[in-house]
This record gives sequence, structure tokens and C-alpha cells, in this order.
Amino acid sequence: MKQIFLLFLPLYLMAESTFISPIEYASQLYKNPRGIGCQHCHGNNGEGKLVATYIHKKEKKEFRGPAINGMDFNDFYKALNKRRRGMPRYFLTKKEVQALYLYLNQEKKNVK
Repeated sequence: MKQIFLLFLPLYLMAESTFISPIEYASQLYKNPRGIGCQHCHGNNGEGKLVATYIHKKEKKEFRGPAINGMDFNDFYKALNKRRRGMPRYFLTKKEVQALYLYLNQEKKNVK
């Protein structure tokens, strides 16, 4: 049994040294969840962002990603799992949604 433990000990120690924090994981997920990052439409901190301007029937229009950093978790979760105009479907797990929510609301935790 000791031999097996000693055999896997270096692998365990290597795995520990490459571990990233929950905030680092959430940051990477926010920047590239499934090929296109949330920040492109929702801003670097979820504050919302102008994505494009265009002309439709001679009228200037804007396409904006809404602010998502002040949402209640349940509303945030539902919004990510509902089809919306212009919003890609990411098929995120509940843990991924929780990580994104943590990333967007980390300032609130630091204030308390």
C-alpha cells in the first residue's frame, strides 16, 4: 500500500501546484465560456456594453448587451438558460453559472 501511495504522491503534489482559485476559474469562464466571451456584450465587469449601431428603415438603432452584474442569482440563472435575441446559448452547468455569478459579484463580497 505504501508503494502505491508513494507512486501517486508526485502526481498529487503536481496537481496541487497547478490549481487555480475559484475567482481565476470564473474569470476565465467569463472571458471564454464556449468560444465567445461574455465581456464582448456585457462589459468587463458585467456593466453592459454597446455592441453595435446600425440603420434600420432609415432610423439609427443600437444593439446593447444589458448589465448583468446586479442581478439576483435566480434571475441570472434563468436568463442564461432562456433563449433571447442575440444571446448565444452556452449550455452551462449549474456550477459554471455559480462561478460566473461569483465573478460578477465579487466586489459585493469584498465590501461586506
